[in-house]
Amino acid sequence: MTVTSIALLMLTFACSKQATTGPVTGEEGKNPPPAVDTSSFVRQQTGVSFRKVNNPKGITDYVLQIPASYNDQKTVKWPVIIFLHGIGERGNDLNQVKNAGLAGKAAADPNFPFIVISPQCKTDSWWDNPSLDALYADVLKQYNIDPQRIYLTGLSMGGYGTWDWAQNAPDKFAAIVPICGGGTPANACVLKNVPVWAFHNADDPTVSVYNSRDMVDALGKCGSNLVKYTENPTGGHDAWTKAYNDPALYDWIKAQKK
Repeated sequence: MTVTSIALLMLTFACSKQATTGPVTGEEGKNPPPAVDTSSFVRQQTGVSFRKVNNPKGITDYVLQIPASYNDQKTVKWPVIIFLHGIGERGNDLNQVKNAGLAGKAAADPNFPFIVISPQCKTDSWWDNPSLDALYADVLKQYNIDPQRIYLTGLSMGGYGTWDWAQNAPDKFAAIVPICGGGTPANACVLKNVPVWAFHNADDPTVSVYNSRDMVDALGKCGSNLVKYTENPTGGHDAWTKAYNDPALYDWIKAQKK
């Protein structure tokens, strides 16, 4: 074999070796997706169950709604809605909360596309932020939750609780939906960058519609362009049934992300 032939052979071998160690292209050589670690995944009872808060500050119990496909999608980080009930659901019976407002809506639909957390206030108590903060921290540890998609809603007393908790911890939520409640207009600007959809009925005899109007107006004066407000002319105190039955509300919620 001549010197020239040997050189050509060595060059061919070198090129062949480079081709097998470089980036692989083509359908046959596609790199597989990186493996996702699911070793920390904990199976959950799907549907409705009653749970206890670990390390509670006051609120100890909540209703949990887990979508039917949760255990089949171990790598999915789920959006969460925290629902705060009204004054009539206070006490020690979670069945009252299970059937109220958004909790009742979710309980009737095994495929409701959110994890729903519905805590219960004790008799003669009110929503307090330290208790809710403890709940928030606990559920983040317990379930496959997307921290960028945690939403807050509540009705009547829970509407007040929604405004108040969000005003004290605006960074916790991707959006809030207060219904027939009220907040603190003088402190509204802390929510300037939080999407809000508020609901109230103009003829509400229990919580004056001005509570929602004043909050919405205050946010507008702060320069917020993330506020939606739905005011129905009639309906009394119950502004939540219509709101929670509207598919547009959930489409809007899904579009919000921190």
